[in-house]
Amino acid sequence: MKSPDAILILPHLKVQNANIISSPLTWGFPAVTAVLGFVHALERKLSQHYEIKLGGTGIICHRFMPQVFQSRPGGDTVFCLTRNPLQKDGATPAFVEEGRAHLEISLVVQVAGASCTEHEEAVKAMLTNILQTVYSLRFAGGSILPETQPGAKPIQLINWPDTDEEMQKLTKARLRRLLPGFALISREQLLAERTQQLQLINPQATALDALLEFSSLNFEVDSVAENTLWKISQKRGWVVPIPIGYKALSDLYAPGTVLNVRDTDHPFRFVENIYSLGQWLSPHRIRYLNDIFWHYQIDSTKGIYRCINESNV
Repeated sequence: MKSPDAILILPHLKVQNANIISSPLTWGFPAVTAVLGFVHALERKLSQHYEIKLGGTGIICHRFMPQVFQSRPGGDTVFCLTRNPLQKDGATPAFVEEGRAHLEISLVVQVAGASCTEHEEAVKAMLTNILQTVYSLRFAGGSILPETQPGAKPIQLINWPDTDEEMQKLTKARLRRLLPGFALISREQLLAERTQQLQLINPQATALDALLEFSSLNFEVDSVAENTLWKISQKRGWVVPIPIGYKALSDLYAPGTVLNVRDTDHPFRFVENIYSLGQWLSPHRIRYLNDIFWHYQIDSTKGIYRCINESNV
């Protein structure tokens, strides 16, 4: 999307039982691909009735409640799994481990199209329809619960600012209304820098080594203490590993040539996850809305399908 006409704010959506196993290596908040997939599905529904396109999406999390438990204090944390009915012979059926969480999130979406500039009553009716459509969709496999509390913050459509000054004012006014919460931004450069630092120590080190380091608790010697004292090394900010897309493992096959695929009308290829670093940042530290938007980036010749966030925070 080259020039948005407006900003759509979907505030405080309550999601029940969203999938939180976001990749083979990570679990936690749903993957960025799941969020952009939800926005894409919303656009396809709305485009049947309105001249509208949805673009970059900002992700703000207010509450994250994973469905996990510990059998004893200090023990391993495991997912709360469902108990499936027994089979006809009384045997326990096989199951795939599921991770679920209840979420409260806000989405800030770039919008373009003639429907954004219609008269006030038409826009108001469109927003009502958008909200009903949102409730009919799944978010990362979870159900979006309709808001029943009085005084809930309404869905909003705000004109895109014309100048940087207006953008700063809008960012300050709107994002602070979404506190308390944390916005997800990319820290891909931080991963690259740490990879280079590790390679100075070990030339065989890779970006995966840097990613695993950020994902773990590492102990180091406190150089200030008189006696030998080990402490957990501090990291900058709330930095987390996140899956951001997919990298091709095979050629692009023609539609219908691969057995047992869901969609036989489009080309198909096998892929694996692409990982990066993200940071949860308080919205009051963000000056420009553009810093929180995630977009698709596709390079079919290299087989890269990923989500990017060009943050300058």
